[in-house]
This record gives sequence, structure tokens and C-alpha cells, in this order.
Amino acid sequence: MDNMKKLINKKKAKVGIIGLGYVGLPIGVLTARKGFKTIGFDIQQKRVDMVNNGINYMGDVKDHELEEAVEDQMLWATTDYSYIAECDVICIAVPTPLDQFKQPNTVYVENSTKDIAKYITENTLVILESTTYPGTTEEIILPLLENSGLKVGRDIFLSFSPERIDPGNKTYNTENTPKIVGGVTKTCTEITKSFYENILDAEVFEVSTPKVAEMEKIFENTFRNINIGLVNEMAILCNKMDIDIWEVIDAASTKPYGFMPFYPGPGIGGHCIPIDPFYLTWKAREFDYHTRLIELSGEINNYMPEYVLERVMKMLNKNQKALNGADVLLLGVSYKKDIDDLRESPALKIINNLEKHGANVCYNDPHVDSFEHRNSKYESVELNKIEEFDIVIITTDHSDYDYKKIVEESKMVFDTRNATKEINSEKIEKI
Repeated sequence: MDNMKKLINKKKAKVGIIGLGYVGLPIGVLTARKGFKTIGFDIQQKRVDMVNNGINYMGDVKDHELEEAVEDQMLWATTDYSYIAECDVICIAVPTPLDQFKQPNTVYVENSTKDIAKYITENTLVILESTTYPGTTEEIILPLLENSGLKVGRDIFLSFSPERIDPGNKTYNTENTPKIVGGVTKTCTEITKSFYENILDAEVFEVSTPKVAEMEKIFENTFRNINIGLVNEMAILCNKMDIDIWEVIDAASTKPYGFMPFYPGPGIGGHCIPIDPFYLTWKAREFDYHTRLIELSGEINNYMPEYVLERVMKMLNKNQKALNGADVLLLGVSYKKDIDDLRESPALKIINNLEKHGANVCYNDPHVDSFEHRNSKYESVELNKIEEFDIVIITTDHSDYDYKKIVEESKMVFDTRNATKEINSEKIEKI
């Protein structure tokens, strides 16, 4: 252990990052910036080529930092996993999606671990950062690694440390967000903590086991999922009672204790909040327990795109216009403001719902020029003919939009994000 910690503290350890996506690339650039020679591994040749050419493709990575890391030969990428043999620290940051039955799909974690086991050498630290259900590290990764003939806790080291990436967050990023680490053994935890202390400008907290760390991450996102479900249900009820939910939230926020504001919207997106709680509902069945509150909040949040459709239909009907044949403009298709991330975006579900009912749908997004969804290609339109659309739906409240001008030029506006809070107009209805 002491030799491993010395290697890390002297910045002599070589770091491998498996998966160069939303989590892996920021970690790889950070470790390189902090003085660790870093190898990025990915199965996509396109990503590997972009990294090696210093071309950034992630919003949370600064272009010049990636360019400098590559130019200084501190970071390079490959699809050849045999280079794992050169690594002293390996971070796994691969996708952990749900299948069609909302069950965890751990194939990317398993395949990555099998690749590591082929080439791993003694005194290597392996850290799983991918969000997953409690037990994954010890039930899946540990036995696969030990197929190499090396013993975890004696020959090699294994921990779980959940990623806490919040795309578009201007305050907290990979470098300054506190970290949780839970190792299979105490030694594993200590070495992992030492590694993160050398790359982060934030405190690193130890927990007793990987299971605690895995559950902690699920709890973070389940907390948000449930509270968003609550406020979405309140928004539906407030609309029926002719009460402004946004004013209600502002009023409740004046209480200095016991209340934390959450806000309604057209649905929830990203990889974490809509996905992670279902890891836990699946795992809970193993213990003959039904996570009712988690599943109920999921139902409410998944209903919101349908609710948007219902409200849009009513608004059009008031103006003696049917949804079938109506020209509809969506403002924003990313799942949150000022980013280009479409993962699980509620806007995509809203587009599907509108088109199923015969609407002619266009979109504008300053961060997403085009995208493909369900075998159809969409391209962002200019905002020079807003008056030609029967209704405008604000699905993502990007900062670039001039909402006053948008309202002035629109026939009707359905605002799902309270982006028009400073504008008083009879054209506007809010979620």
C-alpha cells in the first residue's frame, strides 16, 4: 500500500480512463492537468481520434485544457485495451443504462472489467465511477477481476466512487465537487482517497463499503426524483385550482428552514434522475421489498410530457384550432438549459406526442443544430417566422432566448419552465 500511495503522491502513477463520455473525458483531462500521464480507452474510434487531435466534444471540458493535455503528451486515447497493463490507476466510467423493462444493463461494466482482468498487473487500483445498484462492485467487478489470479485487497485494489457530474453547472465541476469513496477493504479505500486528493480541489469522504457509496449515489438522485415528482403533481393540481404554482414555490421559499425549492417542468431528463432510482427498485425485489414512493414519483414525472400535450390541446381549442394540422414550435430540446445534452430529454417525448396527433413540429435550440430520433432527422429552424406558428412551447429555458420578443411575435406561448416570469401577457400559459 505504501508504495502505491508514494507512486500516486509523486504523480508517477499512470492513469487509465475507460469510457470517454460525459464522465470519463472530464476525469481524463483533469488527471492530465494535475500531472498524471493518462490513457483514455473507448470502443468508439471517432472519440479516440477526436481526443488525440485535441478536439473537444463535451460541454463540461474546456477546449484549451484538452488541447494542452494532448500537446503536452499527458493525455492520449486508444481502442487497444492491452495498454491497461501500463496503468497503475484505472477508472471505469462507462454507461449503465436500463433495458426496456427498466432493469439495469451492466454489460458495459462487465465487458470493461473483463478487458481489465486480461491485462491488469499487481498493485493496480481499479475504481468504478459509473452509477449503479448497491452490490455491483463486489458482486460483479470483484470476481471478474480475481479471474486474473490476483486477489483484491492484497495484489490489487478495488473501490467505488460515484461520479457527481452536473452538466452545465457553472459553480461545481469534476474538480471542485466533494467525493465519496468506498473500498472493498480499508486499504483500498485509503489508496483511492489518496488518488482523489491529488486531483481534486475538494474534500474526499470515506465510507465503510462500496455498497454504502453505491447506495449514497442512488439516494442523491432518488431524493431529487421524488421531490420533482411532488412539485409536478402540485403543478397539475394548482392549474386545476387556478393557482400559480410558481408563486406558491416563491412564497414557500421564504421559510428559512424545513423547505427546499424544486420546480415543475415538462418531464425529467439526463442519465441520472430518470434512470438511477430504478436501479434501486430492481435491486429491492431481491429483498422482497416494493419501493412504492420511488415508482410513484417516476409515474408522475413520466406523465409530464403527456400533460404538456393535454395543455397544448386545450390552448389550441380555445383559439378554435385543432392540434391535428397545427404548426408547433418547440424552444429547446436539450434536457436542461444552456447545454447540448439530449439524453432522456422530455422534449423528445413531447415531439413524439405532438406528431402522433398530427401536429407539424419544428424546433429551435442554440445548442443543438440537429439530431436524429426514432429514424427521423430534425434540424433547428431560425426564429425569424415565429408568428407563423400556432403555438410556441418553451421546453428548455436557454439563456440565449429573448423571451420578451418571442412572446410579442407569438400567437400563443406555453411556458413549461417559467422563463417568461417577468412578462405579463394573455398569450402565455404556464405549466
